[in-house]
Amino acid sequence: MNRWVTLGLVLAALGAVVLRWPAPGQRPMHNDEAVNGVKFGQLWERGAYRYDPNEHHGPTLYYFTAGVSALSGAPGVISGITDERLRWVTVLFGVGLVWLVLLFRDGLGQAGLLWAGILIAVSPAFVFYSQYYIHEMPLVFFAAGVLGCGWRYWISRKVGWALLCGICLGLMAATKETFVLSAAAGLMALVANQAWSRLLDAAERPATVAPLSLRHLGLGAAACLAAAGLMFSSFFANPTGILDAVRTYQPWLARAGGDSPHLHPWYFYIERLLFFKAARGAFWTEGFILLLAAIGAYAGFSRKGLGGARAGLLRFLAFYSVVLAGIYAAIWYKTPWCLLNFWHGFLLLAGAGAGWMLHAVPGGWKKGVVVAVLLGGTAHLGFESYRAVNVSGADRSNPYVYAQTSANLLRLVERVDELAGHASGADTLIKVMAGDGDYWPLPWYFRQYKNVGWWERLAADPYAPLMVVSAEMKAALDEKGTHLMVGYSELRPGVFLELYVEFELWKRYLEKRTTADAANAPQRVGHVGADTSFPANTIPL
Repeated sequence: MNRWVTLGLVLAALGAVVLRWPAPGQRPMHNDEAVNGVKFGQLWERGAYRYDPNEHHGPTLYYFTAGVSALSGAPGVISGITDERLRWVTVLFGVGLVWLVLLFRDGLGQAGLLWAGILIAVSPAFVFYSQYYIHEMPLVFFAAGVLGCGWRYWISRKVGWALLCGICLGLMAATKETFVLSAAAGLMALVANQAWSRLLDAAERPATVAPLSLRHLGLGAAACLAAAGLMFSSFFANPTGILDAVRTYQPWLARAGGDSPHLHPWYFYIERLLFFKAARGAFWTEGFILLLAAIGAYAGFSRKGLGGARAGLLRFLAFYSVVLAGIYAAIWYKTPWCLLNFWHGFLLLAGAGAGWMLHAVPGGWKKGVVVAVLLGGTAHLGFESYRAVNVSGADRSNPYVYAQTSANLLRLVERVDELAGHASGADTLIKVMAGDGDYWPLPWYFRQYKNVGWWERLAADPYAPLMVVSAEMKAALDEKGTHLMVGYSELRPGVFLELYVEFELWKRYLEKRTTADAANAPQRVGHVGADTSFPANTIPL
């Protein structure tokens, strides 16, 4: 690998960090992020974790977060850990994907290797979900490890690569149950690629390396089981976790085809990647990547203009990406971050496609045009990534925003914090009542409070100094005159919460607020206008 490719990858990785940098308050925690944050908090504060086969996916996200938190000197209590600190964990996995392209250095060619790293760095889907504290980015990272280490073993037959491939596969299994889809697509792609090479591609000569070793494959399988077993068993503290890792497929299979708000048509992922346009919003597309991927696949199947790339690897990536995309399209249960799993394969192919264009087009002005097209397409992707994160991070006009928490909810959290400061602080009693768990991510944002109760219906005794109640319950808890409903807050699109406050607490809060406002108010000059203050019980959230 020459120094220019190395420098290019360094710059791509730096660009990936800049695009993914999680700024404070950029976007409220999604429900799934909040659940994972609470689960990590249990591990971080108590030092114990137990895998749940019915929910929350695998343990690797929490253990890697614990490792990063320990190395970075994170506070020992979860209340001191911010949204941004958690998101840095998935950012690191996202940036790490840029460096993992080095595992394909003998297969994508020099230019293809560089452009694969660049495209991974700027892909809007990968940038956006790198800032999501969910399992998908670690899952794709370990999948890239399986593909890359598997490739290195394929061309070298060195046992070390077989072991690393097995470890990555075990960590995939311990990250999310959908790893089986990637594994199945990989096996089908391997069979299809071998059949193509032997039956349809007489020009391809057999590999000169040694035949596959059953011993190496056995050691790789043992490494896979060991890595997964360590994670699921909580490092042997919970041996039944290993059995739970098998039991988990019963509830997840039922969920994949059952009644759910996440059932979507087959083109759900294609629409978000290639031609997404909300009623009020800009047009979004990553079609440039798919176009380059098609060129990369052409290079693999035609064996023309490879420029140092290996046809067998390109064909495998084409089979793998298309098969995996087809599997995800066929499953009715869909969430948009799942597209990362097959899109990564297309990104690697797209890098090879860019390399093919640079190699196939002769020098002079034609090559200049190719370079301009590649830079222009990359700049467009980078602009969309910036917009996705910094402009439309919680906006439904963004194709990657899905069941996103409204930014309005943070004002409710801020108001609760202010009111609790005039009550008993962290010991303030707070009651939250909302059906179907429609109070997440509040458990994350209320993590510093010691006396919070959660109900999925109106409690028999609902009254407390502070109450957050679903608007659907029509609770009217202010009718007795002991409490005030002081405002609405949008949790998610179409889901609203009411904040009720004990009358005496609200009075104390207003008195302090009025005093503070008066102390900070500028002196008026000239005439005094009309009184525009809000009535006491209608201060907006």
